[in-house]
Amino acid sequence: MTGKLKTKAKQLKTQVLAVYLAGKHKDTPLGAKILAVIVTAYALSPIDLIPDFIPVLGYLDDLILLPLGMYLVLKMIPEDIMEQCRTEAAAMEDKPKNYAAALVILLIWISIITVIVLEIIEVI
Repeated sequence: MTGKLKTKAKQLKTQVLAVYLAGKHKDTPLGAKILAVIVTAYALSPIDLIPDFIPVLGYLDDLILLPLGMYLVLKMIPEDIMEQCRTEAAAMEDKPKNYAAALVILLIWISIITVIVLEIIEVI
């Protein structure tokens, strides 16, 4: 069972990388490029929008949001471009990290915490 999970995880990483490459491909439709950038920025971000340590909700993005985004973007990208990008992704060793997406997520969390703190101060 563990071998199957490792294989699936590796396939998912390659698929995300292929979508990243397809988002940069010159022949990918504009709408698909935009969605590919959003999905891969989130997938490659070292910080989750909902941290994994939050019970149940922490894995919601990993189990629902990311696969849904991947499904939609794969429907929008022509199959010949995806095949080319999958081949290229399989040949790459390191997956890129998206620190810009991490910064946006970090700013969202700082904003949420700031609002909560200001509401607490207002109550006191």
